[in-house]
Amino acid sequence: MIYYIDAPRLTKEEIIERIKSQTNVLFVSLSTVDLGGNHTDERIPVREFIENYDEFMLRGIPTDGSSVELPGIANIDNAKVDIIPDKEVRWLIDYSSHHFTEKEHLSIGTLVIPSFLYHSGKPVGSRSVLKRATETLERDVREMIEASEDLQRELDIELPIKDVEFSLATELEFWVHSPTVSKDDEDLFVSQKLKEQYWKRPTGAVRDALEDTLIALEKLGYTPEMGHKEVGGVGSKLRGSNEYVHMEQIEIDWRYDHALQAADNELFARNIVFDIFAKHGLDVTFKAKPIDGVAGSGEHHHVSITVTDARGEKRNVFAPNNMQKDFLSPLGFGALMGILNHYESINPFVSNSNDAFNRLTPGFEAPVSTVCSLGMGPDSPSRNRTVLLGLIRDTKNKLATRFELRSPNVGSNSYLLSAAVAAAMIDGMLYAKDKKSEELFKELNKEYGEEAVYLKKDRKYRSEVNIYTDYTEEDREKLFGKAPRTVFEVIEIFRENINGFLTAEDIFTDAIIESYLQSIHDNWLAELTGRIIPEYVREIRELHMLHDREPFSQLDKIRWNAIHQEMVHLMKDTHLRNCLFTRLLLAVEEQDYALVSKLQLEAASRIKELKHMYSIYRKNIIHLKE
Repeated sequence: MIYYIDAPRLTKEEIIERIKSQTNVLFVSLSTVDLGGNHTDERIPVREFIENYDEFMLRGIPTDGSSVELPGIANIDNAKVDIIPDKEVRWLIDYSSHHFTEKEHLSIGTLVIPSFLYHSGKPVGSRSVLKRATETLERDVREMIEASEDLQRELDIELPIKDVEFSLATELEFWVHSPTVSKDDEDLFVSQKLKEQYWKRPTGAVRDALEDTLIALEKLGYTPEMGHKEVGGVGSKLRGSNEYVHMEQIEIDWRYDHALQAADNELFARNIVFDIFAKHGLDVTFKAKPIDGVAGSGEHHHVSITVTDARGEKRNVFAPNNMQKDFLSPLGFGALMGILNHYESINPFVSNSNDAFNRLTPGFEAPVSTVCSLGMGPDSPSRNRTVLLGLIRDTKNKLATRFELRSPNVGSNSYLLSAAVAAAMIDGMLYAKDKKSEELFKELNKEYGEEAVYLKKDRKYRSEVNIYTDYTEEDREKLFGKAPRTVFEVIEIFRENINGFLTAEDIFTDAIIESYLQSIHDNWLAELTGRIIPEYVREIRELHMLHDREPFSQLDKIRWNAIHQEMVHLMKDTHLRNCLFTRLLLAVEEQDYALVSKLQLEAASRIKELKHMYSIYRKNIIHLKE
């Protein structure tokens, strides 16, 4: 059995021959990604694909796009979209674990081909945006270096340049649990505080599923690097004589790749993880913050740019000539400064949901401030895990030099956020290409209020200390900017900024940007009104008076009365006033979205406080109701 087809390196005849050699590969799926990050599964019989190969590769499959997330582009009155295969990336074969051929009893396979979305002859999906960004960045970097003898000397590059590559790597974190296990928030919090789980040996079904996932990724050409337990969760518990129950957080990493291939890898890896862990009887969630009060799941993005010169030597564009003297090359400083300077315009592609903002909470290693870390000195690399953007470097290995963007989560659209990062790096490198590392370092290292040419005056951009403990919240907001707290706020901040760098070289179009913003805005409201508020109501209704079955103190009565008053304020209308939830829903109807955002924050804060009040009240009850 083969597990992938390396399409870029094969001819049409070789591809067809390989497909035919796998008699159990019965279907082909054209998989593409809309602007909401949702991927399609347009499945056709493999016979149809082979017999009409040229037509499929040229024209793809026409389909209805009114139900995918392309608002303002593929509307119900103009819904036709075309899904066109991409031959420049690997095609994976997805084998079923429970569906087999009749004669040989082999797992039935589906050839998954990453594809592009077209509407009215124009590319409109997430993959096409990243493809344009990658091509533009690689072309611009080539031109900058070819035009500058200083950059050629700094990077030790001999012309002509053979290749430029924008590389990306993502980390996949997720929570896994047995279907019957119930979470104990306090136990999870204590376990995290004591660091009981990080890098601990997995046991039972989690171990088996993790190892099977790493094996599957290896077969699919991912080159997995590690899989381990993360900081969240509690230890596996033995129930009965031979069954473990689990509530654990896992991370899996694999090797970097060309940006578009890496984004495809991340998308398909989620399916692999979900299927394999389910096969072992485990539930998986990729939510950014599935449990309040404990670690959320991030998906850090690592970016770098390399050049292959006339000698076939590979050079890292970010690495300086002298690793002991400088942190970065001029282009490296420019790329870093570009991301920092434009992060408020990148952020909607990162923090695009209510779940994303639930994770971005001070104190949980999730970044809330636009600030970077370089390390204590060029000769002593370090990692500050409280910042947004970290420089990772090895003084003995220039090729390892890269930036780690720590804000993304699994729900972030890796295609669009990587494209936005590429556009920002281009803008920064164009500023830096004729400058020296020393003057760029001075600008990046500026203090708040200090004038700068490229970066903003009233911002500080570098910190090598813990920004949660060494700065107050007021200091953080002053020095690094106030972070958005809701989807509405992240969109409003985006619109207040100058975003020309995104459209400067047609990486994004105005139509794509507006469609995306409309998509996350609509999803924000739909989830808030259809899931979050109903869930709050359910949680409130589960709070009951507990002190009626035992002699109680006046303290119990006082505490319960305070809890009940808060419950009424949140969800019960009276003849004198509407409750908080009703006011929020009315604001949605009236399209007063600034008020909706404000009331959402108030509701979340009050629900958190209500749970805390009830926890204190409950701990004082001796005879709890069964």
